[in-house]
Amino acid sequence: MDFAARITRHPLVADPDRARHVLARLPALDPALTALIGGAAGCSPYLAGLLQKEADWLPAALDHDDVVARETAGFDDLSADDLAVALRRAKRRVALLAALADLGGVWTLEQVTGALSDLADRAVDLALRAQVAQERRRGKLPETDAPAGGVFALAMGKGGARELNYSSDIDLIVLFDDAAYADGDHQEARAALIRATRKMATMLSDVTEHGYVFRTDLRLRPDAAVTPVCMSAAAALAYYEAEGRTWERAAFIKARAAAGDIAAGERFLRELRPFVWRKHLDFAAIQDAHDMRLRIRDHKGLGGRLEIPGHNMKLGRGGIREIEFFTQTRQLIAGGRDPDLRCRDTVGGLAALADKGWIPADVARDLTDHYRQHRDIEHRIQMVNDAQTHSLPKDGAGIALIAAMMGQADADAWSARLRARLEHVHDLTESFFAPGETVQRPSISAESQAIIDRWQTYPALRSARAQQIFRRVEPELLSRMARTGHPDEALSRFDGFLSALPAGVQIFALFEANPQLIDLLVDICGSAPGLAAYLTRHSAVLDAVLGGSFFSAWPGAQGLRADLDRVLQAALNGPGGGYEAALDSARRWAHEWHFRVGVHHLRGLVAADEAAGQYADIADACIAALFPVTAADFARKHGAPPGRGAVVLGMGSLGARTLNAGSDLDLIVIYDADGADASEGPRPLAARPYYARLTQAMITAASAPTAEGRLYEVDMRLRPSGRQGPVATAIQSFESYQMTEAWTWEHLALTRARVVAWAGKGAEELAHDVEALRLSVLRRRGSDLRVMPDLADMRERIFAAKPMDGAWEAKTGPGRLQDIDLLAQSLALRTGDPARGTLAQLRAGRRAGLIAAADADRLGSIWRFLWRLHASGRLLTAKPLDMEDIGLGGQEFLLREAGAGSVAELADRLRHSCAQAAALIDAALPVASGAPLA
Repeated sequence: MDFAARITRHPLVADPDRARHVLARLPALDPALTALIGGAAGCSPYLAGLLQKEADWLPAALDHDDVVARETAGFDDLSADDLAVALRRAKRRVALLAALADLGGVWTLEQVTGALSDLADRAVDLALRAQVAQERRRGKLPETDAPAGGVFALAMGKGGARELNYSSDIDLIVLFDDAAYADGDHQEARAALIRATRKMATMLSDVTEHGYVFRTDLRLRPDAAVTPVCMSAAAALAYYEAEGRTWERAAFIKARAAAGDIAAGERFLRELRPFVWRKHLDFAAIQDAHDMRLRIRDHKGLGGRLEIPGHNMKLGRGGIREIEFFTQTRQLIAGGRDPDLRCRDTVGGLAALADKGWIPADVARDLTDHYRQHRDIEHRIQMVNDAQTHSLPKDGAGIALIAAMMGQADADAWSARLRARLEHVHDLTESFFAPGETVQRPSISAESQAIIDRWQTYPALRSARAQQIFRRVEPELLSRMARTGHPDEALSRFDGFLSALPAGVQIFALFEANPQLIDLLVDICGSAPGLAAYLTRHSAVLDAVLGGSFFSAWPGAQGLRADLDRVLQAALNGPGGGYEAALDSARRWAHEWHFRVGVHHLRGLVAADEAAGQYADIADACIAALFPVTAADFARKHGAPPGRGAVVLGMGSLGARTLNAGSDLDLIVIYDADGADASEGPRPLAARPYYARLTQAMITAASAPTAEGRLYEVDMRLRPSGRQGPVATAIQSFESYQMTEAWTWEHLALTRARVVAWAGKGAEELAHDVEALRLSVLRRRGSDLRVMPDLADMRERIFAAKPMDGAWEAKTGPGRLQDIDLLAQSLALRTGDPARGTLAQLRAGRRAGLIAAADADRLGSIWRFLWRLHASGRLLTAKPLDMEDIGLGGQEFLLREAGAGSVAELADRLRHSCAQAAALIDAALPVASGAPLA
């Protein structure tokens, strides 16, 4: 479709004489095109001049949207002097066609700004390469194979986002790749590339008889007052890592490698990602952005009442910058966790934020519409005289001219609509940035005030900025605590939480921006001291609450595994990534999911038995995802696993999928060298030491404390021969041991064994073989007449060696969880049943007639009660359960979980249930004979 057919609007003619004069220079045109050109010339002296200069070129050019490519074709071979003239001609023509396409509605906003940005990219690339080539010809630049001498220009701001306005300058950061030159050549190369950069900027910026190309600004580089216009990429990275500020992080949202050695520029931006995109939600950026907005307003004198005449459409109230700041700040907050939010352009950023639930869809829609309208007005302001201004004219005639360029004859009505738009933008964005009114501080007792007074001495409040934000948050915190059922307990636990925080700015900003998190924190502090302590150690888990899926349906084991696989691959392959980064990422991931399960349990969204399965899903995902990563890292030194590979067996509670908030992991590693004597790699190992060291690496991966804490405590004592045995066992040795040497308690433990991970080319098949071997051992050894006598003897030894841990002990002791578990395991062993969980094993015994149905049902009911008490208690505290220590809030949680009306009723039920279970187990066992457990 030709240009004229696509015209949907045109300016009104402000100066008919100028319009007629310009049209007289052109051939007869389509009426719509005549109206458009007449309106453009009649409103803009600058466009009228361009139309006269390019009258011969324009008619044939109108039907070609690829104006930048057409007008700069062949420029690569021009000399620097000829290039300077040719670029000015290209700028003139692109500016003319873009203006007509914009005023006529032929191009979208993105096409207009895209064409201007493409011209800027092409001009910078051509100019930079021309000047580098001159330095090389003069013998001033050392030899290098890098494109453009290894120098690259980053387009910043609107240029980076391909959003250049009609009379934009271009903001560039020019750097060179250190790796492009030998160490001894760096200083010489640096000097030559500084000269080339200065000459490039001059070529583009100087106003000659042919005009100018782009005003070029190089001041966004690191510490511009003292650094040269071109610096090494390594020096820039060092600056941002050590001294980079929030405004620089925001600037790099839009940064794009635009000219020169593009590959080197893209590498630099990848390496800079950790600076721009923080791994935790960064709500402290809100205060930084708000402070920056206020400084801009004060510096430019843009505060005060909104008046249309003279209003700055970019920096003024309700202007373009407010929309950009709103978008970029929210991107900074969450973009570190969600790469989908890392859009360079404002419209794309708003859409992504709405799609991910960070802003309402109607807010994104309104701000996008306002942004487009604001940019249209900004362009027309600049088109009048090609002036780098964003302010509306101060007089009525000037306002009428801009309205006419917008096709509006009634300037007053147009101004009223614009005012409404500006006010709407301000209303939508200001509440996000400006701190809201703080609530009134509640009345505080002397005892509580004494606690509050010492907060100022805590590490979290050592900085002035942390104190400033906390002063705004504190009244809300105290007010919500006062509304709880046990305010003194909540305050005391919050005091413990606050005292242990190493820093406060981020988390206080998080609370200020998300008051719902204060409710959650108060709930945790008032009810679950153990969960509060966990939160102190891993405060970053609060990010997960805001991630959008915290209260979604549980993803299941496969969903968790897929998610963790994605996280690990991103950590392994991202900037600054590697094995250690993957271990940290796994810990952050697991901490967030653990916290979710704890919160859901505390708030009654899941029961204790469901929480047990969810904790097991998390552990399964962690070991299953980490073991292959560890094996791959190990293989880089020692080669791939020899033979079929290895599997990890989850034992105990992990195997039975009954984990609680404080569970460690019981693991066994079984391998099959399958006839291979050793691995094949840079440092090969014999099969046995290979798998032993791989197992140690796996244990370290799971249990070693890193900057992100520990993943799990790992216990390997259930392996053959316990602490005296090798940490990894060959499958043949495992089978022989189980059939000829293992004690009864080891066969009982095997009833819970479950393959949770594997690594190696044949390891998945090995996993099936191990499970088949497990069942074979159970069926062959379960018929041994010593099973029950050994169990009775074992039971007595356990009771003697480990007395009950307080009156509220639900795990160890006669008739308690461990006691019921052991009887259930004996039933699975004697029946050769694959069941692993206690309840399933009791049902297996009932089906086989080894236990009366009523007894199995009663033991199952008691086990459920004890599990709810034990799992809930572990959420509250890592210490032995003490009703005084957990407080009234914790007691209410326990009573709810156990279905008891009072502490006394709970105590009575615990005694009665354990006595009944002990009697049932006693009746099922022979009198302990003292026979050996073999």
